[in-house]
Amino acid sequence: ATPPASGPLRALRGLRGLGLYATVVCALAVVAAVVSFANGSWLGILWVLLAGLTSNMAWYYVRKSRMERS
Repeated sequence: ATPPASGPLRALRGLRGLGLYATVVCALAVVAAVVSFANGSWLGILWVLLAGLTSNMAWYYVRKSRMERS
């Protein structure tokens, strides 16, 4: 048996489907924004907006999974 995870690991374990995809897309969008701004491109603004959207989606699914457990 594995020990119970705490904090963010526990929240990530509860993610399913779209929540996990949203977390991955958020991380990739942040990396793309950093690279874009480092290259002097203003296209990074769109990546920041996408990161914000997917971050909200990920938190929605985390909260939803917590509500279903309790």
